Amino acid sequence: MRGKRHGTAGLPAGVPAQSAGPGRGGPHGHRPGARSRDQQQTIYTWWRQDRIDRGLEPGLTSSEKAELAAAKHRIAELETELQATRRAIELIR
Repeated sequence: MRGKRHGTAGLPAGVPAQSAGPGRGGPHGHRPGARSRDQQQTIYTWWRQDRIDRGLEPGLTSSEKAELAAAKHRIAELETELQATRRAIELIR
């Protein structure tokens, strides 16, 4: 069970319990409280995205980000296809 018992209340479901509270050593035996800046930034990013998803802060929600990423991917595919079509037309001339 997540929540008060593990000190993870208010964090997104994807945040591992060992990285969510002070004094959690994690699976590699790190000293309690000795988190790297990368870990701190990751936790902050998860926390902030959760606040955005809940409407507490402005920004793109997770679903909006996923939709935008899919649209960018599709645009890249279409640009590649257009390039190939233009090349084929040049070869026919």
